[in-house]
Amino acid sequence: MENIVQLIKKPIVTEKSSRLNEVSMQGSVARSEVVFEVSKSANKLQIKKAVEMLFSVKVDRVRTLIVPKRTKKVGRYTGWKASWKKAIITLSEGSRIDFFEGV
Repeated sequence: MENIVQLIKKPIVTEKSSRLNEVSMQGSVARSEVVFEVSKSANKLQIKKAVEMLFSVKVDRVRTLIVPKRTKKVGRYTGWKASWKKAIITLSEGSRIDFFEGV
């Protein structure tokens, strides 16, 4: 098993993930979702524990997917961009993670 700090590699900050991070109403409960790049060997329980310990929040649900490798072209040379694992974490009501506080 890897160290908990090594499981969570970096947050994914895109337009779609920013919309997920805004508090959305799901039924009568307000929830927010955060997206991270995680280690390919990490399972959902390990990811949940790591996020709860690192950010002091309560996690309701973890969804994972593996983003497949893609071709990358630089000039006339082609290569591969490696595959990676993405975790979409649903935080419980009242929990929130802000990556850009004060901006």
